[in-house]
Amino acid sequence: MGASISLDYITHRFSPGAAPTLNKIEGRIAPGELVALIGRSGCGKSTLLHMLAGLMMPSEGCVRINGHQVVRPSAKWNMMFQKASLYPWMSVEENAALGLLFAGMPKRAAAKRVNSLLEMVGLNDKRDVKVQSLSGGQQQRVALARSLATDPDVLLLDEPFSALDAFARSALQEEVPAICRERGITMVTVTHDIDEAITMADRVLIMSQNPGRVVDELDVDLPWPRRHMDNGFQSLREGLMQRFKTTDDDKPGHSANPVGKGDAERAA
Repeated sequence: MGASISLDYITHRFSPGAAPTLNKIEGRIAPGELVALIGRSGCGKSTLLHMLAGLMMPSEGCVRINGHQVVRPSAKWNMMFQKASLYPWMSVEENAALGLLFAGMPKRAAAKRVNSLLEMVGLNDKRDVKVQSLSGGQQQRVALARSLATDPDVLLLDEPFSALDAFARSALQEEVPAICRERGITMVTVTHDIDEAITMADRVLIMSQNPGRVVDELDVDLPWPRRHMDNGFQSLREGLMQRFKTTDDDKPGHSANPVGKGDAERAA
């Protein structure tokens, strides 16, 4: 089962005395929930994701996963980046098993676990192929298998599909949340693409900038898989566009930091 994530008044400054990049972000993400963070470039959404991964520490406040403060990276919360960051001289299987081998798992056991994952992501016939010969979409599938190999509670996505062609992007937008739902993994994805947010998430959090704050949210109550041309999808898209536009005004008194709205209902 996925992990709960608590954001406890996260504020961050990149240097002492500087204006905050993130300001007093608080709330909760339920176990197994799929959440998308959207906002304009520079709003701090990737910075916040790096804090969830333990790659950065906030200036004030803290991130907790299953009640434990996040102070360093862990195999239980894995992150996929915009680039797959694979070793080109290694095979698909070797790249996917790397985290397991670093953790001390015997090579044969690691290969057995990885091969079932490669089959899940459609690369079982490529396991002995060097990754440098794969397409961008296939490389991200290897990165996905590597991220899933350690059986994480949380999967963090920093726009990993942004450089892919439309077909590969669309396929992964559907497959990744399906895998997370099947395995009960909590997913947090950062994107500036409204369609991607609605396609992948149970809940969309909207960030404003200067400083970065979560100022609104939208529950995505649509059946899986989501189809862009469905009336329900288009209606949610229009509503999210309208909410997103209001963040440009950043009016005083606008309801801020509603992360976790409806958690009691979801947990029931």
